[in-house]
Amino acid sequence: MKIKRPAGFKKWFSEVSDIPEDIITGVPRITLIGRSRLSIENHQGIIAFSENELILATQLGNLRVTGESFVLEAILEKEINLEGLITGISFIAGD
Repeated sequence: MKIKRPAGFKKWFSEVSDIPEDIITGVPRITLIGRSRLSIENHQGIIAFSENELILATQLGNLRVTGESFVLEAILEKEINLEGLITGISFIAGD
């Protein structure tokens, strides 16, 4: 029998257990170092990539990163490391 948990249980559990929310809920963790390095964890796949744009699927919707001279340093199952001049990061509406 599956136990039904109230909405917000995962967030509450992360607060009382000191486990980061992104680990429990699967939301993306976005780490920007300066304007040239970006790490995105918990993505669900690459939708588009070019020298000036990266679009990833995430649990919260599509994540769009814009800039110049992009190079993907690492592509792992749940993490991407991007290098280049980053000028924008935003969530966009999906199709």
